[in-house]
Amino acid sequence: MITHPMKTILTSLVFGLAASFVLHSVVLSADGPKPAPTAPRPPAPKPRPQPPTRPFDAPGAPKFTRLDGKPGVNPPVDADGDFVVGPEYVAAPETKVVEGVPQGKVQQFSIDSKDCKLFNPGIARKVFGTLDPNNPKTLIVETHEIDYQRTVTVYIPAQYVPGTAAPFIVTHDGPGMGKPDMNLPRILDNLIAQRRIPAIIAVMISHGGGDAQGHERGREYDTMSGLYAEFIEHEVLPLVENNYNVKLTKDPDGRATMGNSSGGSAALIMAWYHPEWYHRVLTFSGTFVNQQWPFNPETPDGAWGFHEKLIPESDPKPLRIWMAVGDRDSFNPNIMRDGMHDWVEANNRMAKVLKAKGYHYQYLYCLNSGHGVGNAKPQITPHALEWLWQGYPIAPTP
Repeated sequence: MITHPMKTILTSLVFGLAASFVLHSVVLSADGPKPAPTAPRPPAPKPRPQPPTRPFDAPGAPKFTRLDGKPGVNPPVDADGDFVVGPEYVAAPETKVVEGVPQGKVQQFSIDSKDCKLFNPGIARKVFGTLDPNNPKTLIVETHEIDYQRTVTVYIPAQYVPGTAAPFIVTHDGPGMGKPDMNLPRILDNLIAQRRIPAIIAVMISHGGGDAQGHERGREYDTMSGLYAEFIEHEVLPLVENNYNVKLTKDPDGRATMGNSSGGSAALIMAWYHPEWYHRVLTFSGTFVNQQWPFNPETPDGAWGFHEKLIPESDPKPLRIWMAVGDRDSFNPNIMRDGMHDWVEANNRMAKVLKAKGYHYQYLYCLNSGHGVGNAKPQITPHALEWLWQGYPIAPTP
């Protein structure tokens, strides 16, 4: 037990040590090196507003056929037209590995931009562009040149017969090196084994970097010309054939393109400007909006021009087009307020002009789904691929 005098002594010692420590700290703080001032943190970017839900039966929308709303239900695989699916989704069984189903090979190689004729060098921007005060349909963007690597992922089905010319599909936004996305190969394994599609090769091509105006991806995917299709035809596909000892068909009916968002607009752009190469197009949340950069007076509305002018004013082309969009898809995602940046409206307009011109198309309006229809994809992708390849002959089983 501590006596009263001892408590007094201990208390004095404690306060004395504390005072000494404080004094010592003050001296060190005053005489020692001062820490470098920390730079103020940049303000966190404001979250992008949630896009509004656009009803499928809004004025001006296509006349949709609404399915029964049960999860997992897709439209008939041989039907054209406009359909509503969701709001709940179930992954199709074709998305799973099935025991006994032959699995194709998935291999990758890279292309250095410095070895290319087209898209060499690439471009990139540091900041987003500003509105052009002289032209509200475009942006002023400062860019700089870049070198980059592009990964090409190739799926070759187990049923491929060496030396034969195989049908194939080109997909955009392909996976990176060492990270092959097996979702599409798994679906193809099952659909091919079930003889619901031909034994197609898939060529999954990554972009050159960035997104939208001023970046390489935007230049490749959003430009309204045949340039990107020409790059793939002359610089990518020959490497696929040489690297893996395969032969790709020259028949445009045996060639398909597929993409998501701007990759979707790229898929249609490739077939539109080169229908002698591609007849089949598959798009998820296609960016059929005004995102082309630099500005081109021949196509002043970018991909919005597809449904505004190009398709309505052109003779039908031999294209078969499958599309899907989400009811909460993108809406004015940047500073442009030109009335041409609503992904839902753009896809609705696409469906209407395709129908008016007599195209074979199927359009799925996905309830409770956003940009890229990610929650719906596991349900609708096998269906979309089967619809896409309708009419193409399937070789007899060896």
